[in-house]
Amino acid sequence: MLSWLAEQPRLPDFLGIGTQKGGTSTLQALLQTHPGVFLPSCKEVHYFSLHADQTPQWYSRHYASANQNQRCGDITPYYLFHPEAPQRIQTLLPHVRMVVLLRDPVERCLSQIFHARRLGFELLEPAAALDAESERLASGSVLSLQKHSYQARSRYLEQMDRYERLFNRDQLLVLRSEDLFEQPDRIWLKLLKFLGLQSRPLPQPLPHQNRGKGEAEGVHPQLRERLRREFAATAAGVRQRYGFGWDWA
Repeated sequence: MLSWLAEQPRLPDFLGIGTQKGGTSTLQALLQTHPGVFLPSCKEVHYFSLHADQTPQWYSRHYASANQNQRCGDITPYYLFHPEAPQRIQTLLPHVRMVVLLRDPVERCLSQIFHARRLGFELLEPAAALDAESERLASGSVLSLQKHSYQARSRYLEQMDRYERLFNRDQLLVLRSEDLFEQPDRIWLKLLKFLGLQSRPLPQPLPHQNRGKGEAEGVHPQLRERLRREFAATAAGVRQRYGFGWDWA
């Protein structure tokens, strides 16, 4: 066999597609400890979102150092929300496995706002940022789609619909973000089984990456209640579809 035929470019076997501020940094840190996993040095490759103009060869170069026995992964939480990512993934990686972490939509939304404020992408106060969101997104701004999509990213059912129309349900492992931290042993076993990895003890201590600074604890109760009303249908739908939820819903 010709050498160029024998050397197939490596592409991901699995993706961590979201959600932002839902524990994907901790997921990355956990999986990096497993010798059967190869992850690029950058956490978010963004091939199916920000770098879709690049070639598959560009993407595969991120996995050039992986050995044949490792599972390659790409953990980019923007993939869950980006409207064109599901079709792009299905075109290139129709059999890929995907891990989804869904956090309490209220707390996720607030966490994203404060994350954006810390990084300088948001100058408005939380309530004003929420009020401005629909107009920002309607403007078609690429920046706002990624950085100011606070409530939109917490509407999980619409995002999951796009994936479930294109992929078999057994390609998607949908987990409650809070369980990653509250029941890590159980979630770790689920991850290993889903990704076809050999059993290995849960790393200790559990890494908590990219944590906020607790700003959301100071949010006025009326704002949190406003968001609970906003996401009531989302929370009820998640419970019905995936069998888990949050205490307030």
